[in-house]
Amino acid sequence: MPRFFVDPEAVGKSTITVTEGDYNHIRNVLRMRIGEPITVCDGQGTEYACTVESYGERECVLKIEERIASAVELPVAITLCQGLPKKDKMELIIQKAVELGVTCVVPVMCERTIVKLEDPKKEARKVERFGAIAEAAAKQSGRGIVPEVTHPVSWKQAVNDAVGRGDVILVPYENALGMRATVDAFAEAIKASGVSIFIGPEGGLTRDEVAYAESTGAKIISLGRRILRTETAGIAVLSALMLKIEEASEADV
Repeated sequence: MPRFFVDPEAVGKSTITVTEGDYNHIRNVLRMRIGEPITVCDGQGTEYACTVESYGERECVLKIEERIASAVELPVAITLCQGLPKKDKMELIIQKAVELGVTCVVPVMCERTIVKLEDPKKEARKVERFGAIAEAAAKQSGRGIVPEVTHPVSWKQAVNDAVGRGDVILVPYENALGMRATVDAFAEAIKASGVSIFIGPEGGLTRDEVAYAESTGAKIISLGRRILRTETAGIAVLSALMLKIEEASEADV
């Protein structure tokens, strides 16, 4: 069934009004008929089972048949702080991170980051593109929210922001030894309200970056004996953590 996101302001007592790009997609691409079913999310965890009620010149009115609390979101808010990689790798990372349940993706400018975003207009366009990828991935994976993709920040700011949120901070590092610390960190993370995962860019993190994170209480963990690419590391952590959280959630039911 087609799935769309709307601003909460578009949701009325009995109808939802869809405009602009989604209106065009519903009417001219999908060619949905009056009475056909459609699912709409308000981006805040509520889904609406709707049917197409009418078309105007620039808007589509949907009739709300049922309100449903989204059951797909993880009970732990996960933020992926990703060292900004080259080319289009960030787009792949955002897509897969959203599918795996992140709440927010933060592009991070690390010491070894090669990409330079010095033009504010280019940066704004790139962040807008990242947001569109996050929304498309949220639709595809049945999410109840559209995860935020922020503007790039420095390593220290990203760490400090995570500390300010009270998150459990996980920093995979190729020089970390043994899996015991990883297992213990995951056990703590699945019980937390928020988790921030920090992934370095191509070339990895510097010792100073790791030391700064560790000084704030971050957990320095290993992902095994193999060195993973930057676009693989975050997906690996998110996959493992998501399964642990889902397992714990089912055990609590």
